Amino acid sequence: MHDPFVIALPDINNHAPANLETVFSIGNGHFGIRASDPLSHSATGGTIVNGFFETAPITYGESAYGYAKNHQTIINLPDLRAVTVTDEAGAAFTTQKLVSQELDLHTGLLTTEMILATLDGKRLHLQLTEAIGQTNQNVAALQYTFTPLSFSGKITVTKKLAFYQAAVTDDDPRKARAVQSLQIDDMAVDQGQAIQITTASTHLRVQMALSVPETTTLDLTQNQATEFFVGAEVGPVGNADGDYPTLVLPPDLGTVAEDGQQYWQQVWAQGTVDITGDKPLAQGIHYNIFQLNSSAGRDGHTNISAKGVSGVGYEGHYFWDTEMYMLPYFILTQPTIAKQLLAYRYHILPQAKERARTLGVTNGALFAWRTINGEEASAYYPAGTAQYHIDADIAYGIGQYYAATGDLDFITKMGFEMIVETARFWANFGSWFIKDGKKVFGFFDVTGPDEYTALVDNNYYTNRMAQHNLELVGQLIKAFQDAGQALPVSVSEKEQADFEIIADNIYLPYNQEHQINAQDDSFFDKPVWPFAETPKENYPLLLHYHPLMIYRHQVNKQADTLLADYLFFDDVPTDQLQREYDYYESVTTHDSSLSRAIFSALAARLGMGAKAYSYFMDTARMDLTDLQGNTADGLHLANLGGSWLSIVTGFAGLHYTADNLTITNHLPENWEKLAFKCQYQGRQLQVSMSHFGTEVTVLAGDPLDITIDGVQQKIAAQ
Repeated sequence: MHDPFVIALPDINNHAPANLETVFSIGNGHFGIRASDPLSHSATGGTIVNGFFETAPITYGESAYGYAKNHQTIINLPDLRAVTVTDEAGAAFTTQKLVSQELDLHTGLLTTEMILATLDGKRLHLQLTEAIGQTNQNVAALQYTFTPLSFSGKITVTKKLAFYQAAVTDDDPRKARAVQSLQIDDMAVDQGQAIQITTASTHLRVQMALSVPETTTLDLTQNQATEFFVGAEVGPVGNADGDYPTLVLPPDLGTVAEDGQQYWQQVWAQGTVDITGDKPLAQGIHYNIFQLNSSAGRDGHTNISAKGVSGVGYEGHYFWDTEMYMLPYFILTQPTIAKQLLAYRYHILPQAKERARTLGVTNGALFAWRTINGEEASAYYPAGTAQYHIDADIAYGIGQYYAATGDLDFITKMGFEMIVETARFWANFGSWFIKDGKKVFGFFDVTGPDEYTALVDNNYYTNRMAQHNLELVGQLIKAFQDAGQALPVSVSEKEQADFEIIADNIYLPYNQEHQINAQDDSFFDKPVWPFAETPKENYPLLLHYHPLMIYRHQVNKQADTLLADYLFFDDVPTDQLQREYDYYESVTTHDSSLSRAIFSALAARLGMGAKAYSYFMDTARMDLTDLQGNTADGLHLANLGGSWLSIVTGFAGLHYTADNLTITNHLPENWEKLAFKCQYQGRQLQVSMSHFGTEVTVLAGDPLDITIDGVQQKIAAQ
């Protein structure tokens, strides 16, 4: 049990069909296939295409100027796994037993075995082997192998591109709405079948094709295994009125499987993480890395939604999760994909500029809190648009990408403009005021990462991130000057000086009583949430209490001030950091899946090994154990990235700037060894640590100056 590179049914806590559909889903960044029971015609099964969405007007009881106008909802397309199987008399076979299901993380192959039966006792064994293209991201291959058990005769296999959607009646705001405004057209093809799905409002289309006709007869009279191969094509997202490429179906399972295997070999060669001494956690982190790579948009026009391509939860929207929890993994292991994720933000910069104007900010850009097409889709602005920190989050991601790669070409073409426009937003959005007799700069009526504390003044995280955003402008201007290049976006000397003055004077709230950074100006004036009186079944709080009740208490959904401490570790002395950790941990519910990874990484840095390990255990296998109770809606992608952060930046203490890379050994007691690969400034590195020391090897690239466990070293290439 717990093969580090194979996920099987015994590894999963919750065997409810919708949960298994999510956990065993496979994808390639363009589309994903949920692992439905192929004979059940599941309403929650289906094919999810990254960036294929429909809009519908948001209905407000009382609307106001500047509210988000339209829902944006990703569409669950026909289930590529679904089949109907009948005998010669028309009796239907249904699933009698799910025998096994295995996802091979080395190859990307998903294998499902089940027993099928009719009401009168005829039985078949079905093995479904499934692969999805990684180089050619438009194809999938499914091979059904039928073996008679107590049956001899012919069967009819019906395979059709059909919708089995059900209306969503749940009030949970994390679930997706049903989409009813689709036009579905059959297409004339020489082989098999094809359909075109067109959206009424967004005027987008996707074509899907299968290599087989709707019905096929198979002869099972010889009592032998009989294969039924289906090649599938899921075309790109295109404009309804534009040209569309010709669909090309894969010839066989082997072609698609080999493509996938080569891709995964590269992924593990560039960014594997190996834990010796804890097989369940080793399996968990491998699964998380696998699904991160399966979900990331690679074309510069799509991103990573909150559920990736594993489900339609959160309506397929992109959030700040990408830059803060998932991008770090790609920066240090797959920098080409990291660049494409940031390129998506550049392509929606015009919408961000327009959004800033709507908010009354005359210069700069404000990126949408939740979106697919760049327009704001959050109907609840206190926990949506008010999270202005997304601007600084994106800027932080760009800065980290540049520090790790030195890719000045990207900064020239895309990155610098985003940094400047977000800095301009902060300079125009904020205000000067007097605090303790000193003139300072701050931001009012904002919401930080903690969505249980909304519309406050001077959220510490927001202010610190805005400060960093403003400082980045000067750092990148110097990089252009050092390279002898002109600025790609004009920034006057006065504007640069203004950015520096504002950054130097940004107000960072501090609580004298507790001797810690204050989450915001009013946080410590509020009563602490009555945790002792809150029953376990009332978590998450957002589903059981009015927002205003939550807002008037000290209670955190997730790390907020501590997230700033995590990102800017040198800001706070260790004794103060310990006080902050202790206090904010006491008022945090971890109702957000984004929370535990940060608490784990900080605990590791603070030397609290047992606590760091406990939080990490929750992050590493969150979806395999269904810890949050809603994996059926899709994987928690930010947590998948967070588990990698817990290991690499927590237990391995990795921290970098453009000038230095630091590794500090915080290996958990019950691990024998930790080894991982990463890339830094054109070098491929192997980091290995045990309780006896830390070793860093330069596998490729130039010699490296690095700080290992507090000692500055120079490591030559292998």
